[in-house]
Amino acid sequence: MESSVEKTMDPTVAEMGKIFNEAMKMLEDTERETDEEKEKKKYARKDIPGPLQGSGQDMATILQLVQDLMHGEDEEESQSIRLQNVGEQGHISLLGHSLAAYISVLDKERLRKLTTRILSDTTLWLCRLFRYDNGSAYYHEDDREGVVKVSKLIIHSNYEDYATEGFNVLQRKMPVLYISAASRTGLGQYICNQLGLPISCMCRVPCNTMFGSQHQMDIALLERLIKDDIECGKLPLLLVANAGTPGAGHTDKLLRLKELCSQYKMWLHAEGVNLATLTLGYVSSSILAATKCDSMTLTLGPWLGLAAVPAVTLYRQEDPSLSLAAGLTTSQPVEKLRALPLWLSLQYLGHDGIVDRIKYASQLSQRLLENLKQISFIRTSDIIRTPKELTFTGKSVGNILGNIVLAIVEDEFNSPVVVFRFVKEQQKSAANGAQYQTAAAQESMKDTNESEIDDALNRWLGEQLGRLIPASGIDVVELEDEGVCIRFSPLMAAAVLNTKPEHVDQLVEHLEAKIPVLISTLQLREEFKQEVYRTADLSYIEDLSWPGLGAIRYEIGKEDPDLMEMEKIATGLLKKLKELDSDLLFSTGPEFGGEKNSIYIGMVTDNLDIPELVVTIAATGKEIEESSKLLENMTEIVRKGIVEAEQELQKASEAKLLEEGVLRQIPLVGSVLNWLSPVQRSVKGKSFNLSGGFLELTENVSEMDAQTSGVTPATTPTVDHTKHKSPGQKMFRRSSKTSISDVITETSSMNHTDEVEESETTHEITRLEVKMISANIPMLSNDNLELPSGYEPEKSDTNGIEIAEVQPSSITEAEDVEKGSLR
Repeated sequence: MESSVEKTMDPTVAEMGKIFNEAMKMLEDTERETDEEKEKKKYARKDIPGPLQGSGQDMATILQLVQDLMHGEDEEESQSIRLQNVGEQGHISLLGHSLAAYISVLDKERLRKLTTRILSDTTLWLCRLFRYDNGSAYYHEDDREGVVKVSKLIIHSNYEDYATEGFNVLQRKMPVLYISAASRTGLGQYICNQLGLPISCMCRVPCNTMFGSQHQMDIALLERLIKDDIECGKLPLLLVANAGTPGAGHTDKLLRLKELCSQYKMWLHAEGVNLATLTLGYVSSSILAATKCDSMTLTLGPWLGLAAVPAVTLYRQEDPSLSLAAGLTTSQPVEKLRALPLWLSLQYLGHDGIVDRIKYASQLSQRLLENLKQISFIRTSDIIRTPKELTFTGKSVGNILGNIVLAIVEDEFNSPVVVFRFVKEQQKSAANGAQYQTAAAQESMKDTNESEIDDALNRWLGEQLGRLIPASGIDVVELEDEGVCIRFSPLMAAAVLNTKPEHVDQLVEHLEAKIPVLISTLQLREEFKQEVYRTADLSYIEDLSWPGLGAIRYEIGKEDPDLMEMEKIATGLLKKLKELDSDLLFSTGPEFGGEKNSIYIGMVTDNLDIPELVVTIAATGKEIEESSKLLENMTEIVRKGIVEAEQELQKASEAKLLEEGVLRQIPLVGSVLNWLSPVQRSVKGKSFNLSGGFLELTENVSEMDAQTSGVTPATTPTVDHTKHKSPGQKMFRRSSKTSISDVITETSSMNHTDEVEESETTHEITRLEVKMISANIPMLSNDNLELPSGYEPEKSDTNGIEIAEVQPSSITEAEDVEKGSLR
């Protein structure tokens, strides 16, 4: 069988497939050597770009260039780039684009038959897969283009003279397009721009239903808006509904919306990720109602992991002339070849392959949802979709029960999109509280500041999870009522990123590890704030968008501090803090919107020692400020000293001129005079004292060096800002072995520690005296010491060397006398 296929296959098609496979292997081989032979020829025309010069380049060189552009020349950069998992089915769709270019050069009759067959087969398969009877298909690259073409079809259907008179017909009755507030951003504006309609033709329908999800369209309000537009002389044309909102993946009440559109002769268009579940064996009633819509848009590329396949809009229209006028169909055979990559891919996957991929994505979402329900401080999407508090005013019991049953039936399906967020406290169940209150109502009770802090923490959590598990496809979304949430949409990412159940389990593990960090940071933020307020030279920066412990600024002790000086101290302080042996993250804050000259502290754990952290920051900033002041003072002293030294040197030069005379300064005459009558001059060297900022004779400097050569310089005292840590323990961390009794007895043990240090100092002095005497090092005489009253030094022997035993009692008495004099 294979041999017969090879015999009947077009040799051009076979060669194209072979070249395509070789090209894909070269592009996917990231370890291919990049040191290719460069062209060495010289060309006469220099205005021709390099790649176009000469007789052209071979295929390997061109593909190598494409690979370098895809992966980057730097190896580290190429490893960080996450490419789509193309797979074998992706190669089939990519081959379809090459075949489309080859088929387009066939003769017109053969091309017409081939394109008609491809288009009709693909349309029939999609209508059967997605349960859309008697439908037509429009294939387009931009997934928003389908609803634009459908809008043109509706305008042509409702305005008979639109094809001849154009937009003048619309002035009689302005068309109105209704779009849900939960739809993707900018969809309504895009439709109006493509159709040339004013923005006033778009009506945004709020999502504030009494029952069901907060992301569903308010049908009662929609009907009221339609009636108001009709009374104003407008013509309602189109309603765009969601079968899976872009943010939370919720589905509108499509069945009721279809009844409303039929009543007012409107067109109902559906789109969303939940439409993919129409291919499964069991479909919920809320999603199955999408098959009754007048049109719907399908994005098969991300759902099935197919690369470069077009989006498809299925619609129902009996008049083919109107479809042709709207651009939904075309008479050009080349335009029909857009369906060729999808035609090849659907045949390669088959019905079982398509269903298995969508079912696999749904199972991943259910796996994550079940694990999230077991984690504390996590609110999942099923809690977000709980109904609002029931109100019974002005309604009959029958209507109330009917609405409740309808809401339960329409919300029975769990969306394949999982949305969750971190909350401070666990939400109580509806049964215990006897209240049916939405998460949006609970969020409205919170303070605005707390909501901003929660949004910042959830944004940080989503970014961390996405970085740790990139194959999960986790992203951060901002919903209108709930705020910042974390979304897991396997239908849009699993086939592309090759997401596996192991990735879901790793996601749950990392989430459980991050929750204690979030809780500790929330608990310590207020303590850190109060500790900074109690500390001098520090000011607390209120930045609610920062997901961390907080932000501080070191304040210079001046009335009008210089901005450059503040920036210099802040930079030095940040550098010092980063050099400390701690696991805290110190930074300058967010890239945009951060406070200047401030230090931001990242996430922390529960064993953080807040007082030690604040004291260390304040002390380090103080040291940097004092060293900066010392440097400035020294610079000023040295500058003034240099000016004075120049003046003294000028005076010395003038005195030399008066002493020697003018004749001695003339080159020839001066040499003769100096030979006949030499001048007796004494050379006196001078040096510049940096500490004092003045000139001094070198003789004085030599004498001072000789006097101080035998004295050991005193060490500069340093201040230790940190507590003693056990080996391996990071800074700013409380010891796990420290108890309350140890902390209480710490103060009482200070006196004993002082006594031990004093005793050690006494013995160290004694040992130092012995070493100096044994090494024949000259010691300071007693005449140069200021002794306390009543103390007489012992007389030395004839050799001038005596090793006397130092009595502790005499040293203690001397220290007591010295302390009394200091007082």
